[in-house]
Amino acid sequence: MTTLKQPLRGCKVVPLGAMEYVAVASPSFAQTHLPAGLTALNFRDLTFVCFNRKDDMQAEFVARRFGLKRVSLASVFVPSSEGQLRAVAAGWGVSVVPELMAAPLIARGALVDLAPGYKLPIQLYWHSWNLESEVLDGLSAALTEAASKTLVSAAACRLR
Repeated sequence: MTTLKQPLRGCKVVPLGAMEYVAVASPSFAQTHLPAGLTALNFRDLTFVCFNRKDDMQAEFVARRFGLKRVSLASVFVPSSEGQLRAVAAGWGVSVVPELMAAPLIARGALVDLAPGYKLPIQLYWHSWNLESEVLDGLSAALTEAASKTLVSAAACRLR
């Protein structure tokens, strides 16, 4: 899966839908640093937990949420999706993560949604070799079926 819409050379591409991302922090971090929630005025004072230097999800979330053209953030890097969630739960800072991963922790009270009602939809695509293969076709079918049950359709994203 990738966010690249154009097919790679020798491949076919299938749109899967959008994964929705939310901004989260630990309850204690939010209470101390964000008593009014995440705003266009306070995000510059926060540390964001990112996957790596190429991870622009945090800046994209802030820019789209507050209608800003350019955003610069203080960051620490944790090159693991699960590690990012653990770091945020431990109070390292704020992160933008898939809602599918964060929802159970938010429900338990281990994380707080810092922008309730706002989700950043990121379109995902499945690239596979453009050749006839029962195994590859079966894998593609299983993946697109699972995506249809867990991801948001492109049409639903446009309605928001």
